[in-house]
Amino acid sequence: MNTWELLFQVLLLGLVFIFYSFEHFRGQVYPQVDPWEIAFFLNYTVGAMVINYFLLPHFLYRKKYLFFAIWTLVVLAFVIFIEEGVIEQIYFPDTRGRNFPGVFVNLMTALPSMTILVGFKFAWDALTKQRQLEELKTMVKESELQFLKTQINPHFLFNNLNNLYAYALEQSPKTPEIILELSGVLRYMLYECMEETVLLKKEVEQLENFVNLSRLQFENRGEIRFEVKELDSSFRIAPLILSVFLENAFKHSASSQNEDIEIDILLKWKGESTLVFHCRNTYSEHSNTSDLSKGIGLENVRKRLSILYPNRHEMEVRDEDGVYAVTLAIELEKH
Repeated sequence: MNTWELLFQVLLLGLVFIFYSFEHFRGQVYPQVDPWEIAFFLNYTVGAMVINYFLLPHFLYRKKYLFFAIWTLVVLAFVIFIEEGVIEQIYFPDTRGRNFPGVFVNLMTALPSMTILVGFKFAWDALTKQRQLEELKTMVKESELQFLKTQINPHFLFNNLNNLYAYALEQSPKTPEIILELSGVLRYMLYECMEETVLLKKEVEQLENFVNLSRLQFENRGEIRFEVKELDSSFRIAPLILSVFLENAFKHSASSQNEDIEIDILLKWKGESTLVFHCRNTYSEHSNTSDLSKGIGLENVRKRLSILYPNRHEMEVRDEDGVYAVTLAIELEKH
């Protein structure tokens, strides 16, 4: 029992005792609590505590319902025995202590107080379990997001290190520029993406750096267009949620041997809080892109979207005639 539960139980016992003794205050100029009232109430309280802290956790919560019912009846029988055989013999030996009014009468006296005490304990445990369940769900969600995010970094790094290796073998003068751009992108991944969301402005800057890094692979083989239309930078977005689409676009276009590669990237605003991201790229049907819609990157981002933006995003993927296009709309929030 923690401190908050102890305080709750003390306050509850006080309130229940007040209601239990209230009818005895009627007609008295100066209401007072008689010792026998305390004795009777303590008897009910002990019975309720046995049910609360032994029978509930050991039987009811473990779904041993028959044992719980049997032992609850045993506790009630013991409470009645103490009331009739001990307390009444002490305080009312010549009146109530001489006659046994019957089990039903005793239950009508004991059950209201015990039911309230047990009921509130059951409600307290239910709320505690619900809170723990919500905390567990949050922990699972955060763990899954961290796992998905760690998948993105090696995936991106692997592709770009391959490109860097190729340029280094050729002793290309672009190698230092690639290293510098890659360093900036990785710095963002390592230090800026620790939070659940980042400013939209930072994410767009990251996309621009990504495009500049990937442009170096294409030289004069095609045209790359990156356009941003009037974005509200005060909104926040999950980091690296859009990078996967850019990575796929550049990777699959780069694998094509065509000289007329086209990659179009557009970010624009729709309504008051919806970001629309559009990415379109051409590819060769004879390249290794026979299954663009299935891969670690896209599956990863689908899972992240379902966790971070449930019922707040729409994604459409089209693959036809050598053109692969993704349109993603996300309803963002300000924090």
